[in-house]
Amino acid sequence: MKNLLDLSVIVPIYNEEGSVEQLHSEIVSALEETGKSYEIIFVDDGSKDHTLAKIRQLKPLKVISFRKNFGQTAALDAGIKESVGKVIIAMDGDLQNDPRDIPKLLSKMKKGDYDVVSGWRKKRQDPLGKKLISKGAETLRKMLIDDGIHDSGCTLKAYRRECFQNIDLMGEIHRFIPATLIIYGYKVGEVEVNHRPRIHGITKYNYKRTVKGFLDMLGVWFWRKYAGRPLHLFGGLGLLSFILGSIFVTILFIMRLFFGYPLYDKVWPLLAVFLILVGIQLFISGLMADILIKGYYKGRHMNYSIKEIIDNEK
Repeated sequence: MKNLLDLSVIVPIYNEEGSVEQLHSEIVSALEETGKSYEIIFVDDGSKDHTLAKIRQLKPLKVISFRKNFGQTAALDAGIKESVGKVIIAMDGDLQNDPRDIPKLLSKMKKGDYDVVSGWRKKRQDPLGKKLISKGAETLRKMLIDDGIHDSGCTLKAYRRECFQNIDLMGEIHRFIPATLIIYGYKVGEVEVNHRPRIHGITKYNYKRTVKGFLDMLGVWFWRKYAGRPLHLFGGLGLLSFILGSIFVTILFIMRLFFGYPLYDKVWPLLAVFLILVGIQLFISGLMADILIKGYYKGRHMNYSIKEIIDNEK
């Protein structure tokens, strides 16, 4: 059993050589002011620049180095599993999150007895295009999985350690951790935080991450709404398909038997049979795939590969 510290700060990093030294210094300064015991974990997500070389030299710091780029969610998961803090703070590595907001998160967590406190970048310092994409994603998220917070895309969050006892992160699910935790009954709060303009490097967000995030959003929506009663969704759709197919068959039978309507050169009989078969088997195609893939990764405990762990704490 590891000896627990008060705080673990976990930072996924990919190609941020211009930011890591200043970020580390700001985190240390913010944590020292709290008077709490802490550790800082930087997870290098397969950086191709000099990021890893720079963070190797920083103290106090624990470095997790991936063999290649596995994504922010995998980096967070690796950091969480390696951490020993009673409270886990996650933040971005591009200096846009302000470490001076960490005490604000902790204060909100203590006063409201929250399990999770999420940062809200009310005044975002991003390009217009990124703001518009984020706004559209947030609107869709509120329609599908309203988790009661304004800014699920903000990485700066504080979590009690027990939040991750039975949760493995995968895909692009890091944006929806609060929504996932709400499913299990955890209490989620929010506090406004500072958001700074990017001064080094380039943004890692692109259309591929947007598409992956949307698909993961649908997964969280299903898990939240139907995980305990999947047949309410798949059974309902299957029943609808089966009824439509049966109606088609009945109409075609009546038209053929009483009106002599020729069916040998028509596509309608095939469509009717197809709808019936889909109705019978619909729940298999989506539900089993989602459950099996979660079970597969949960059994393996990770979907990434760590090259080395460097402990500069001592």
